[in-house]
Amino acid sequence: MLRSCAARLNSLRGLRGLRGGFAGSSFPLKNIIHENHSLPKPCWSKDMRLLFDQMMKKCEDGSWICFPSHTYGSTKMSQDFSAFIHDYFPTASKAINKEKLSQARLFCGSFEDGLGFEYAMFYNDAEERIVCLFEGGPYLQGVPGFLHGGAIATMVDQTVGMSAILAGGVVMTANLNINFKRPVPLCSVVVINSQLEKIEGRKIFTSCNIKSVDEKTLFTEATGLFIKLEPEKNI
Repeated sequence: MLRSCAARLNSLRGLRGLRGGFAGSSFPLKNIIHENHSLPKPCWSKDMRLLFDQMMKKCEDGSWICFPSHTYGSTKMSQDFSAFIHDYFPTASKAINKEKLSQARLFCGSFEDGLGFEYAMFYNDAEERIVCLFEGGPYLQGVPGFLHGGAIATMVDQTVGMSAILAGGVVMTANLNINFKRPVPLCSVVVINSQLEKIEGRKIFTSCNIKSVDEKTLFTEATGLFIKLEPEKNI
């Protein structure tokens, strides 16, 4: 089923003008598909698995798409990143250690399974909405028994950022405004709902909230502003 979802994702990229990668970019998104790791994971809780199965059911008619799980770390991927950085950050690329780049990993995927960021994202093109199922592991603790605020902010950025990427291609975060309503219990499952709000030129506006599985508890509300990048601009 993940392969069929990946195929629909590539078709969606075609509609968005992101065929084989970000528009105008030398960084091929198709390599991420090849690096996907199987979902659901054995380390997931029953609640996480149940929600995942429910969302996968929604994928069957094509209205929702499940994003593959992935990490970065291969030599080929580091080469792709080098080309990407050169195109979009010609000035900043001089300060990047190319040898260390080969060791780079996606931050959210740098923990062992079950210890850090466990999540699955689903996208609805008609609604321009992303639903992210998130379970924060024990290595993300802040105040004892609760998730660190930085871990929550990371997942907010990860989710609304994906909304912006689908809308605009290569983007970077310009602003995140996060209101923490209630602390999120450690190792609990929450649902992140992200929405594309509007696009003004190169500015992409998004919003999201984080709620409990039963939707009765609101943990976090946030808005995000992302800027669409253009290749060969000095950044």
